[in-house]
Amino acid sequence: MARCCLILGDQLSDSLSSLNLLEPEDVVLMAEVWSEASYVKHHKQKIALVFSAMRHFADALTASGRQVIYVKLDDPENTQKLDSEVQRAQERFQFDAWCVTEPGEWRLKHQFETLQGQMTVPFEIIADDRFLCSHDAFEAFLEGRKQPRMEHFYRKIRQSTGLLMEGKEPVGGQWNFDHDNRKALDQRATPNPPSWPLDAITKEVVELVNTRFANHFGDLQSERLAWPVNREQALQILDHFINERLPSFGDFQDAMVRGKDTLFHSLVSTSLNLGLLSPMEVCQAAEDAYHQGHAPINAVEGFVRQIIGWREYVRGLYWAYMPEYKERNTLNADWPLPAFYWDETKTDMVCMSEAIRNTRENAYAHHIQRLMVTGNFALIAGCSIEAVCDWYLSVYADAYEWVELPNTLGMALFADGGVMASKPYCSSGKYIDRMSDYCKECRYNVKDTETEGACPFNYLYWDFLNRHRDRFRTNPRMAMILRNLDRFSEKKMSAILSRAEAFRNRIETHGGDAVELPQQQLI
Repeated sequence: MARCCLILGDQLSDSLSSLNLLEPEDVVLMAEVWSEASYVKHHKQKIALVFSAMRHFADALTASGRQVIYVKLDDPENTQKLDSEVQRAQERFQFDAWCVTEPGEWRLKHQFETLQGQMTVPFEIIADDRFLCSHDAFEAFLEGRKQPRMEHFYRKIRQSTGLLMEGKEPVGGQWNFDHDNRKALDQRATPNPPSWPLDAITKEVVELVNTRFANHFGDLQSERLAWPVNREQALQILDHFINERLPSFGDFQDAMVRGKDTLFHSLVSTSLNLGLLSPMEVCQAAEDAYHQGHAPINAVEGFVRQIIGWREYVRGLYWAYMPEYKERNTLNADWPLPAFYWDETKTDMVCMSEAIRNTRENAYAHHIQRLMVTGNFALIAGCSIEAVCDWYLSVYADAYEWVELPNTLGMALFADGGVMASKPYCSSGKYIDRMSDYCKECRYNVKDTETEGACPFNYLYWDFLNRHRDRFRTNPRMAMILRNLDRFSEKKMSAILSRAEAFRNRIETHGGDAVELPQQQLI
């Protein structure tokens, strides 16, 4: 009798470790289950993307001669949980053994380890070799390091892969060109991403999601899904990035412009995280563009660093520190997440409104919008760590806990006590004003801190530093900022604290800060 391989929704790779172990007579099981689509209320586009990509992958496996058992969400016999779908298939087909490539999320690995003890036949969990750094290799990197910085990890991966290397030296004479990647956007046109007409599979999935997940956050149009659902489309979006976006990506990767939702960003993260693209092929395509003179070193290095630096690094941290990592809350942040994170019309902060609108419409926001707008606000306002992490996991099409949790809890919220970042990524409205055009049309004054019309980022920033000044005193990277805080007069500090308290009270009472609130309720 054959054995069966369970393939998960983010394991859609021909090179998947478990798939490559199968014999011709072996079988694949894939299942759309409610528990995976709703353990947080995922964006409608995320659910549609995963289900459509799964169905396309299953069809490709079938076309290649593989026998596939595919359980759709609306199958009346669907138990709506992965472990019970495995048990149901086992009862029906009596396989000799099972295998699955290690899941990307700790909760699923725990679920499968429990399932191993319940099965009457072997259930093997196989290492996922689609990443460049194994768990053992990352543990070796951590050994002896009190603060495992990404930059040190990134250099090791560059050396081991040979990407952008000339022998033992980095191409261009330096490892990191980030200082060249912080320009505000000029007047140049930004390219439209490729799009595809919905095929029958995706149309069916979109209708399913809009019916079954109607109360989930996000827009899902009946005739459009922006994200690649198969390998062919993923390669098209990669080619589009290399040819039309990469040359300008470096200069403007931190820029934010109202109405320009994707600028020159790659848009390949959903395909990477589903398994439709591999990290090495993506990086090699960018490296080739540099060697051909098509893209400058600052753009190519910045992009490669995101893939083999940050992406591999956060996965390593996730598996090294879970499950305890998820419970960290170094700054004791517990303020309820404001309602405008789910409805951008409830805030008049243009930066927040734009980032959340983009998220609602596209299940997307680029890394600076995530880190320095929605993340920065959550940090300085002291929002609940659990609520913020759940929000980031819910609203983005590329979000899986292994990549979302360290980026949110560690980098954006500084809740891990400095494992990821040497200082909190906090800022006033000044940074947003420098890197965007948001402040020009905002009713709040980005140059004001104390009056009724002051930018909330300004007074919340200084309020945050004041609350945690004792903790940050010993951080050398915070010394200059805290000296500035110490120079504030008692009157100024009192005005800042009063403004922050009034803002929080208003959000708690009315859910937002939009001008539609009665005039007497305005700060």
